[in-house]
Amino acid sequence: MQEKSSRKRRFVLAAAAGVLLIGGAAGVAAATGVFDTEAPGAQQSTTPTQSPTPSEPAVPVAFTAEPADNAAEVNPASTPVLKVQNGTIESVSLAPKSGGGDVAGELSANDSEWTASEPLEFNTEYTFAFTLADTNGNTTKGSQTFHTVTPPNEANAFMAPMDKSVVGVGHPIEINFSEPVLNKPAVEAAITVTSTSAQTGAFYWISDTKARYRPETFWEPNSTVTVDMKLFGVDFGNSMIGNFNETRTFQVHNSRVAVVDNLTKTMQVFIDGQLTRSFPITLGDAEWPSPSGYQVVMSQHETLPFRAESIGLKPGDPAYYEPFDASWASRLTNSGVFVHQALPGALGALGVINVSHGCIGMSPEGAKYFYDTFEPGDLVQVLNTEVGPAAVWDGYGDWNMPWAEYSTQPKA
Repeated sequence: MQEKSSRKRRFVLAAAAGVLLIGGAAGVAAATGVFDTEAPGAQQSTTPTQSPTPSEPAVPVAFTAEPADNAAEVNPASTPVLKVQNGTIESVSLAPKSGGGDVAGELSANDSEWTASEPLEFNTEYTFAFTLADTNGNTTKGSQTFHTVTPPNEANAFMAPMDKSVVGVGHPIEINFSEPVLNKPAVEAAITVTSTSAQTGAFYWISDTKARYRPETFWEPNSTVTVDMKLFGVDFGNSMIGNFNETRTFQVHNSRVAVVDNLTKTMQVFIDGQLTRSFPITLGDAEWPSPSGYQVVMSQHETLPFRAESIGLKPGDPAYYEPFDASWASRLTNSGVFVHQALPGALGALGVINVSHGCIGMSPEGAKYFYDTFEPGDLVQVLNTEVGPAAVWDGYGDWNMPWAEYSTQPKA
């Protein structure tokens, strides 16, 4: 209970004459009321009052309380406020109904307004209790309740790269939301991305639940990126409210780029712009051509089961292959393009012809070198396949979209 002073006084108590609820959306409206401390029949304290008889009848105390009485799904980031006219606030208590400490707040200099100074909790019923005094010092108590946003209306988000991770220069920021985001400008405004290289960037929405962020050009090597997500209380739309604040950082290591050329059937590896190794490769055949453009290493697996069914093939199809476990597999797209060790029967095709289903097949030495040298976020650039690049949604195909298009996506 927060009282405006420690002085002891005795007052004649009077009952509220009535309370009027005003408003539309739950949790936004205010409750207003009038306490008529001079009303006939008002209940008086059993303790005799020491206050002098007023020369004039006191003007009824009027108050406005937000959130409204019995409001539901109140945004916990909203600020409860109690305002009084024709009187003063003697004491205020805003606390969970089930028990717990009072919410901190501040009383105005003239004791006519109380404002909460800390956020509320999700899924909590609060009791807002207060004592008001009229101009003659007579006091009346009031109380109302409201309930904050419940779990079905909470919204969460999950970001990659992970906090404190180290990634390649091509790794975009990806944020997956637990609920569809209809109010995209508000969510974007609540997320701040900064880098030690001072690169600016833009968001691109793959869907209502998935957003990406990238700078105009690749991240500067050896830079640090910080993502500050202040989503607590942010309205995603459709009554879904963000439930957390979090700051994440990740490091960008040096530049590692593998250039794969279909004309020469080779992979050239460039570290910090310098050619370090070259390997023969095989790409997708005419029926299953490899996508061109930039692809980004997404994940890596020492061994990974490959099944023809995963790309829509069934036993009996001409392109069907028996199940096998690929060695030194580095994923490049969601649709199933990998850098991996070619099967023994395909080793003779390296540097000569294309025999894969779109993957980049390499020798055991080459695949192991790529697996050991490259990490998530590192780049593979595929040239001269005469096939379009991987789409922005297929893995991290963000770099295949022109910046002018990426940075000006409509957000409605």
